[in-house]
Amino acid sequence: MNMALDEACMDAVRAGAVPPTFRLYRWKPSAISIGNFQCYSDEVDAQAVAAAGIPVVRRLTGGGAVYHDIEGEITYSLVAPASLFPTGIADTYVQLCGILIDAFAELGVAAEFRPINDISVDGKKISGNAQTRRGDVLLQHGTVLLTVDPARMFHFLTPDKSKLSDKPFIASVNAAVSCLAEHGVSDRAQVERVLKGAFMQRFPGTPGAWTANELSHAEKLVQSRYGTDEWTRLR
Repeated sequence: MNMALDEACMDAVRAGAVPPTFRLYRWKPSAISIGNFQCYSDEVDAQAVAAAGIPVVRRLTGGGAVYHDIEGEITYSLVAPASLFPTGIADTYVQLCGILIDAFAELGVAAEFRPINDISVDGKKISGNAQTRRGDVLLQHGTVLLTVDPARMFHFLTPDKSKLSDKPFIASVNAAVSCLAEHGVSDRAQVERVLKGAFMQRFPGTPGAWTANELSHAEKLVQSRYGTDEWTRLR
């Protein structure tokens, strides 16, 4: 439903039925999303996700497989006419990730952009982002890690499982990935408020709600695409 709502919003913005839209959300239950161009069997441990009841969905955007933890992550999406952004995808990442970096700074966390679509703190990834343009409408969505549990994350993905109990492997993941809690920021409501404020400063707006048409369209997209094995296991 999260991915269906992003696409339904794109269609509504394209039709002029709704204004550019920014939202913050979480995944309930925890879930895995894989990039549009990834192979399911290469990225996901099918037995592990089935045993734990972890849903898997293919995104409309590219990028890598992501474990979205209900407690450990904040996800955002921005949908707007592509004309509001640079023509180059890389330049657009710089612009939009810059908003996230400003929000981190307000939280007292010094982050920096890491091409092509990541944000890091002290060289460790804290936010991953993905983007697509369809019919002159841009969608960018991404994650902000509040906490991170590498062992749980990789239990559902496909590295060599023997490494999960290997201290050097876990240490290498910890050396590559960070989270806000490591920097003394653990209040979800505070982070959401700061993120919202940073984006609203760049794109002024007012609080809104999904329209009936967006919700109906999203439900149909769940039935025809995002909730189907045909789409999830497309590759």
